[in-house]
Amino acid sequence: MSVEKERNLAIFGAVPAFKEKLHVGKPNIGDRRRLMKCLNDILDRRWLTNDGLYVKDFENKIADFIEAKHCLAVCNGTTGLEIAIRALGLSGEVILPSMTFIATAHALKWQNITPVFCDIDPKTWNIDPQRVEKMITPQTTGIIGVHLFGRPCDVDALAEIAHKHKLKLLHDAAHAFGCSIKGRMIGNFGDAEVFSFHATKFINSFEGGMIVTNNDDLAAKIKLMRNFGFSGYDEVTSIGINGKMNEFSAAMGLTSFESLNDFIETNRRNYHQYRKELENLPGVSLIQYDESERCNFQYIVLEIDEKLTGISRDQLFKVLWAENVMARRYFYPGCHRMEPYRSLFPNAGSHLPVTERIANRLLSLPTWTSMDEQKISKVCDIIKYCVAHTSKLKSKLSHKKWK
Repeated sequence: MSVEKERNLAIFGAVPAFKEKLHVGKPNIGDRRRLMKCLNDILDRRWLTNDGLYVKDFENKIADFIEAKHCLAVCNGTTGLEIAIRALGLSGEVILPSMTFIATAHALKWQNITPVFCDIDPKTWNIDPQRVEKMITPQTTGIIGVHLFGRPCDVDALAEIAHKHKLKLLHDAAHAFGCSIKGRMIGNFGDAEVFSFHATKFINSFEGGMIVTNNDDLAAKIKLMRNFGFSGYDEVTSIGINGKMNEFSAAMGLTSFESLNDFIETNRRNYHQYRKELENLPGVSLIQYDESERCNFQYIVLEIDEKLTGISRDQLFKVLWAENVMARRYFYPGCHRMEPYRSLFPNAGSHLPVTERIANRLLSLPTWTSMDEQKISKVCDIIKYCVAHTSKLKSKLSHKKWK
């Protein structure tokens, strides 16, 4: 946004830059005709759930794509985590990062397991293996690694620690579908990994998830647990819940999967445009992806250094929202500062200095198939304007209305 074309931002009384709200996770829609054909077929078959044709097809296609032995569809990623945790026999304490979506911690606490929050690596923002080992106690039964924003955590180091201490290793791969590590697709690491196909993910099944494992015995347990423990029509052989994916969700998942390459290419294009337009902007660093690996480019994440920008992440956040750019502060303020963990572990922050710092600096921007070059340029212009006019903006943001 050049000085010559300077416009007043919405906080100065002008109308927002965008008439429509630009959301970070606006759903991608694949081939609508294909989807409607599948939905009509499901209605004609009158098989709506209970391990139907579309669920099986979805599972098989994902398994082939990531080259894993067992892909087990579930109603959502959180339920997938809960089932995997139960199937692995986790109890006592489990070590995980606080820098993650709250569901990762809730999936443990929901089952009376204590989440032990570990600090993160300042470069990758993923759980720091060196700190993991220091947090192991006699009550520790497992580790959950999170592939934050689709960037893989250090699976080898975590696997070595888990093996050394005889712990289970589960990965929350909600962000990482379609990504790889050393040429091997995520979904093949640890004892199991869990994908999310929520509506905000670049591949979605309305709501849904997938538990992936190469362990035959574990897969058999999970299969029972997601269907009340039924091993036959009238036989229940284990405890279980209703965690099944329905046929409509599977049809949406299949339709999304068929557009996988198009979605990733759009994400990649958007990422590179953001990168080009924001490079060399003082104090604004864009997430770096390893493009020698398969990557979904699903998130556009900025790290804001207020000492260099002159404006804080939260101040920039307020300006963008005023302009209808619905940026998100993923994952602020960290699970350890949310309930019930804030009350249970009031001093956790003192052991998580990197998490605390990073959680106050990250900002996610919109990217999806409806984001075009013009919209991205406009978003970047707003950010560049903010960095160039910090004094004027900070003065306005200090007013009661914007606090």
